[in-house]
Amino acid sequence: MKFWQTVSWSEADQLAEIAQHAEELGFHGILISDHILCPAEMRSRYPYSENGSPPMNADWPHLDCWTAIAAMAAVTTRILFSTIIYILPLRHPIEVAKTTSTLAAISGNRLILGAGVGWMREEFESLGVDFSTRGRRMNEAIAILRRLWTGDFVEHRGEFFHFPPIRIVPTPAKPIPIYTGGSSPIALKRAARMSDGWIGHGNTPEEAMEVLDKLQALRVEAGREHLPFETIVGLTGSSRDDTLKRLEERGMTGAVSYPFQYALGLNSSLKQKIELMERFSKQHIRETVL
Repeated sequence: MKFWQTVSWSEADQLAEIAQHAEELGFHGILISDHILCPAEMRSRYPYSENGSPPMNADWPHLDCWTAIAAMAAVTTRILFSTIIYILPLRHPIEVAKTTSTLAAISGNRLILGAGVGWMREEFESLGVDFSTRGRRMNEAIAILRRLWTGDFVEHRGEFFHFPPIRIVPTPAKPIPIYTGGSSPIALKRAARMSDGWIGHGNTPEEAMEVLDKLQALRVEAGREHLPFETIVGLTGSSRDDTLKRLEERGMTGAVSYPFQYALGLNSSLKQKIELMERFSKQHIRETVL
């Protein structure tokens, strides 16, 4: 089992030291979320809570994920970085290809693109992007990214994106993995058929087992069960070792340490965050380097 630390909504001036300590404590990777804005009036319903309320509000800091990853990568050497979840259909894939290729080069290929379709209609409307077509835009963007990352000249004439032969340099030394999110039937099919992994939104152990079984069946159906596939699951219930063991046997490869805001509240100190990571590491990460 691999273990990830979430740094979403963390204070900017603490990020570098958080990343360094996470690496020293044996965490496999760091997760950071993505939103461009928060509207004054939220009409959209968050799909992963019972009352439809999102897990954050307008007062919580939401750093640009790529800038934050670059800062953390600069002070570490081994730990991986993934977005959770980057709203891919909100952006043009050429721009995403350029940014991620550069980050892969800077970090020594320690970048994963964790992508999803998004749920906040206001975000799409503010940027002038059609919310209703985001699923198809996402599929087309994934295909474009994989081609641009090869370093070859690429020409594309699709439903949403059109461009003449172009090339992106630098080119990643190896393909950047794409993990997708979402638990709807369409999202799970996308993960099984187009992705290198799946990232959960916060699941009970029972929900996680059901999703893992569905993903495995869909990957068999797509003829992709033989390919490597990562599943990063943040558990909302028990994270005892016996629970993790049962989930690992069902195909779960990564567990998540809660965002600091959930465990410590807003504006926790760097010392408090480090102590929380140390407790998690001692409980779960056997190869901890102290």
